[in-house]
Formats: sequence, C-alpha cells, structure tokens
Amino acid sequence: MSGISDWLESVRFDDNNLIPAIAQDATDGTILMVAWMNPEALRETVDTGQAVYWSRSRKRLWRKGEESGHRQRVREIRLDCDGDVILLIVEQEGGIACHTGRRSCFFRRLETDGTPRWVNVEPVLKDPEQIYK
Repeated sequence: MSGISDWLESVRFDDNNLIPAIAQDATDGTILMVAWMNPEALRETVDTGQAVYWSRSRKRLWRKGEESGHRQRVREIRLDCDGDVILLIVEQEGGIACHTGRRSCFFRRLETDGTPRWVNVEPVLKDPEQIYK
C-alpha cells in the first residue's frame, strides 16, 4: 500500500478548520485525552515531535505541557478512514495528561445499577494547584 504524498491535504478539517485529536498512551493503549488541532498545530506537532493542540477556549495554540510540564512526545500519528480524526500515540511525560491531576481525562465511569450516575474511578495523582501555579 502506498502512502499519500500530500499528507496535509488528506486531512479533513471541519468548518472551523479543526480536527479532533485523540492522545493514546504508547505503552498500554490507554486513551489519555481528546483535544482539537488546526493545520498549524498539526504541522508543529509533526515538525517538533511534541503534541500541539488548538485551545478553543484560549483561541491559540496550546503546546501540551507548556504550563504543567506534562508534555506528550509523539511516537506515531494516524489518520482515520474518513480523514476526519487524528490519533496521536504518545509518551506522556510525568504520567499525567488531565488538568485535574489524573492520568487520563476519562476518569468518570457511568454506573447503571439503580439510578445512573457518574463515578470517579481514577485517582488524582497530583493536586492541580501544585501543577498550575
């Protein structure tokens, strides 16, 4: 199977020029987080080997770990079959990907015995107040 030569043209950004990006732990496959990338973030990620996202709230590039030190070294980048989702396989520095101080942003599980409710099932590894000063 041959590669696609003009790689960025194969990426289908949405009407806001964004694409969802899933960060997955290279060691055990845990989904760490989901963020957004614009073409500039994707290019910088490719150029530097460090995960760079687009912060929709701050309306600027967000270099993962720029405040916390919890950078993501990108080992591999994949594009889904429709070209509209990016998968980053990363080495998570410091073992914390979530701004809540947890390993993964997916720390809540829906419990359905009785009334459905969300339950925190992952521990806080570091107090966010110690991470973001």
